[in-house]
Amino acid sequence: MLAFLAVSLHSQSLAVWKDPSPHTTRFVTVDKDVRLEVLDWGGSGRPIVLLAGGGNTAHVFDDFAPKLTAHYRVYGITRRGFGASGYSATDHPAHRLGDDVVAVIDALNLKRPILVGHSIAGVELSSVANSHPNRVAGLVYLDAAYSYAFDNGKGASIMEIQKLQGPQPPPPSQTDLASFSALQKYYERVNGFLFPEAELRAQRESTPDGGVGKQRDLPGAALFMPLMTGTKKYTAIPVSALVIFANPHSQGTWVDVNTDPSVQTAAKTYSAALEALTERQEKSVENGVPTAHVITLPGANHYVFLSNEAEVLKDIDAFLASLH
Repeated sequence: MLAFLAVSLHSQSLAVWKDPSPHTTRFVTVDKDVRLEVLDWGGSGRPIVLLAGGGNTAHVFDDFAPKLTAHYRVYGITRRGFGASGYSATDHPAHRLGDDVVAVIDALNLKRPILVGHSIAGVELSSVANSHPNRVAGLVYLDAAYSYAFDNGKGASIMEIQKLQGPQPPPPSQTDLASFSALQKYYERVNGFLFPEAELRAQRESTPDGGVGKQRDLPGAALFMPLMTGTKKYTAIPVSALVIFANPHSQGTWVDVNTDPSVQTAAKTYSAALEALTERQEKSVENGVPTAHVITLPGANHYVFLSNEAEVLKDIDAFLASLH
């Protein structure tokens, strides 16, 4: 009887995991055979569309988005080639990704939403702003205004930044991979903040016993190198913009508490080089886009909306209040 009860409880624990974030999901066709996952957190007020960084899905905003719904209607888009979204290749990724966002705006009947993009999503923000400036009311770049999003020849190339090598945290152990909640805790120890579980599940496969499997093969990754090598350069941001830079960047709690002198030396060297390049890019945005409101968050992680959530929410509120 006890054995039967144990098996029964075990099978219940392996029941289909349910995302606790309060959103509905729909799919929007944006291209031949390509449907994008669109999350809707509800809310009321001006529409906001959240766009994830490279390799992430809209679920990276699962904890952040609900905090915006008191004043705004909040959506998130998973770009082509990631998560539950479909994929087809394109020779013009910057244009195509921007057009995908506009197709979703059309499908949802959104009137001049605010686009909020993290990291490589700066491409989509600048693409939409330059091709369809009247379709959006404002842009928020969350550590996203690097050379793929704004390049007037005076900033730092993202390829220079990518070549920098900082110290790497120890990889997750078998214990960390026993469940997705254990993997969440691993990343919290490394970074100092939580990734939503649904995002981790979009990144890695699940094993039959509920553990964490191998990294998923994400076809959309093929888009990133052409975006970063600047096949399309944006020299203007012709829409009201809030531009948030993390600088200097946090390298995570694991570095802060690490007592190994070689780790500390490597972290300092990396941080100094990254700070100089980020500052150069930041100056190019400040001087090249005088209408942009540029804010620096010292010590923030690249995932600024997770590491510095309260500040980012406050900055978004202030920016949106300034728009007509």
